[in-house]
Amino acid sequence: MHVGYGVAFQNPHNALPDSEVWRNEVRLAEMAEPLGFDSVWSIEHHFDDYTMCPDPCQFLSYMAGRTKRAKLGSMVVVLPWHDPIRVAEQVSVLDHLSDGRFIFGIGRGLARIEYEGFRLDQNEGRDLFVEHAELILSALEKGYMEGGRLTKQPRREIRPFPARSFRGRTYAAAVSPESMPIMAKLGVGVLVIPQKPWDAVKKDFEIYHKVWAEVNKTQPPNPLSGGFIFVDEDRSRAEELGMKYITDYYHTAMRHYEMTTQQFGSHKSYEFYSHVGKYIERHGMDGAAKDFANLMPFGSPAQVLEKFRYMKEVINMDGIMANLSYAGMPYDEAERNMKCFAEKVLPELKKWAGEPLKEGAPLNGMAHAA
Repeated sequence: MHVGYGVAFQNPHNALPDSEVWRNEVRLAEMAEPLGFDSVWSIEHHFDDYTMCPDPCQFLSYMAGRTKRAKLGSMVVVLPWHDPIRVAEQVSVLDHLSDGRFIFGIGRGLARIEYEGFRLDQNEGRDLFVEHAELILSALEKGYMEGGRLTKQPRREIRPFPARSFRGRTYAAAVSPESMPIMAKLGVGVLVIPQKPWDAVKKDFEIYHKVWAEVNKTQPPNPLSGGFIFVDEDRSRAEELGMKYITDYYHTAMRHYEMTTQQFGSHKSYEFYSHVGKYIERHGMDGAAKDFANLMPFGSPAQVLEKFRYMKEVINMDGIMANLSYAGMPYDEAERNMKCFAEKVLPELKKWAGEPLKEGAPLNGMAHAA
């Protein structure tokens, strides 16, 4: 199974200078390949302390030069917030720089602060995502972009021309059940960020598999899964601090997404998220945070592996992206967490069955844009 390292760039309550957060997060990311991780992943968020990485492609371009074999993944580039032709150009450049190591993760975004910061109507989020995804994925195969009901892109070439196909190495974050058929129709894999009961996730995948078979007439790729992880050989310490840091993380998410407000989940095509707000109202913020934490792998190495084993049984993921530094965790603790995971958990995970992540099939250079 593929095991990646996820970088979060969190600075809760602005406790540290941003420069210190970035220096340490980059330092840990540079440790990932030597410690045996198969990839490095970056998130995209804007405007507050939740996650301070506004441009995954820029960060991953740096990491392309700091690594030799590790794949580089975006989880995710939020397509509605970008000009689609610029995204296609950035992706092509990054894939050239990394010699085909990029895994393209895409999503549509959820936070009001970000949509309003980009002067966008969040009610158009899903339509923008679908159109931008179709335009970008087509451009990365053909070498040019043209059209779009909303975009109205005049035909222009993507230069440098994409060198390799992104079919089979594009994944999309999908949380709401309504997103699953969309991702299947786009022909992309699924990035799972655990945040609801696993039996509900399993039902979502039944929809995805059904639509994929109808549209693509093939077997879909197995998903990849993220997760916030805390591991320590001292089981009691791992359970105590794991619960603390993962619940602390969920409180940062509730603040950023304004989950307790009336407007959360009120926009068109975001109605699913209103159920999250109602859940928090019933259980309280601390209760919801504890339930979120219990979805995550934390504890002793054996406990962490047991949770991953359960996840594997439910969704049959081919890879994971391990977030090991988050929620204001002191950086000496984050480094210990990362090294313990790399020594005690990662080698076992790599023994598990899983399809290798796809390499991009070579494209025909300038000829495919003619």
